[in-house]
Amino acid sequence: QKYLCSNCNNILKKALQTLCGHRYCSACLAWIVRNNKNAICQKCKEEDPNTLSEESLLAEERAFGDAAINKEISELKVHCVTLGCSWSGTMKDFEEHESLCEYALIPCHTGCGHVVMRKKLADHLENGCVNNVTVCQQCQRSLSSSEYQVRTFLSQIRALYSHKDGCRFSEVGCSFRGSQEKMKEHEKSAVGAHMLLLLQHMRQLKGTLCSAAKAAHGVTPREKVISELENKLQVFENIVAVLNKEVESSNMEIMAFRRQSELDQNLIRGLELKIAELQRCLTQKDAGLSSLHKSLLFSEQASYDGIFLWKITDVGRKLQDSVTGRTVGLYSPAFYTAKYGYKVCLRVYLNGDGTGKGTHMSLFFVVMKGDYDALLPWPFRHKVTFMLLDQNNREHVIDAFRPDLTSASFQRPVHDMNVASGCPTFLPLAKLQSPRHAYVKEDTLFLKCIIETN
Repeated sequence: QKYLCSNCNNILKKALQTLCGHRYCSACLAWIVRNNKNAICQKCKEEDPNTLSEESLLAEERAFGDAAINKEISELKVHCVTLGCSWSGTMKDFEEHESLCEYALIPCHTGCGHVVMRKKLADHLENGCVNNVTVCQQCQRSLSSSEYQVRTFLSQIRALYSHKDGCRFSEVGCSFRGSQEKMKEHEKSAVGAHMLLLLQHMRQLKGTLCSAAKAAHGVTPREKVISELENKLQVFENIVAVLNKEVESSNMEIMAFRRQSELDQNLIRGLELKIAELQRCLTQKDAGLSSLHKSLLFSEQASYDGIFLWKITDVGRKLQDSVTGRTVGLYSPAFYTAKYGYKVCLRVYLNGDGTGKGTHMSLFFVVMKGDYDALLPWPFRHKVTFMLLDQNNREHVIDAFRPDLTSASFQRPVHDMNVASGCPTFLPLAKLQSPRHAYVKEDTLFLKCIIETN
């Protein structure tokens, strides 16, 4: 399950991890953000809509590449599901196989409308494709692929045998003929064959030497025949020596090339390992910076005296999101009754909750699990006062309550936070938006919470 995208539910491709901890394909995340303003993580909604927070907002710049999960996925054992194909291997090799699979069905590139197996495409082009025709430049006739290939091959054969240049080793039996460029390629690639022809020719020369010596007895001076044959033999020995040097030089070049290739491969492997290590370090640093940013934001907003002022911006948009159900409620940053006191936060429903839904703004108080709970008296028994500030300082909205000591909301937290408790009908929505008051000004409102700590 951890290898599946939170959007398409397929195997992750170039996995990105969001601030809320869920993973998406890079393409899926880009598509969601491009097509949805202020997109919310679907997995967060499914798991617990009540815990939605700023971290559930999706944005490409707030996600980071998950190198660890990408490496695990690349090593997964997979097999090709194309009918007839028996390939199996790792996920990192699958894309290459997918582009080469002989059993994959592909459309004919000529546009004839046929879909054929990749391995049968050549057969289709030669024998069945109605669009695969070529106009002959000589007779202007439309020919099929196979007819055109035969005609081209015959033309090349005629051109080859009409050329007068022959191999320098034609005297010892090499029949190759061709252009100067072809001749150079032939002489480089046929060194072994030429040496074999020379060896056979030298054996024939030895036989000729013996028979010529016998035949020359009484007709031609024996020394003259032997001298001529020895001269010829010397010439061929010189040629063999030159060829041996060329072969030796070529072998040395090949060995040097192989050594250099091995060094290059080792260098590439080393660089790849360094890049992977750097990516891992960058991922760790990104995660560390994200954590540091959240800690810094928390420390800037945290209060340790039981008095907390919460500034809420973009009120119009957030109210609309609350009406449509896109965002249920908003949590404030945590604050404390003292340096080592109770950890608490506020939760506001701009479009109301419970008895106030659709008519009032609802405001609640939440006791959270803190680091020093074991040293604090329970249940929580301090008076809580809510204030919605009139930004013209005329008529603040104030409500207060004392905790119900029997309620689970004020016992020592077992989970991250207790059930919220407070005022479901804190303020009528008509009054919130009334021009007579300045509760919302420049699309911003201020909520204040005061906890009696004496």
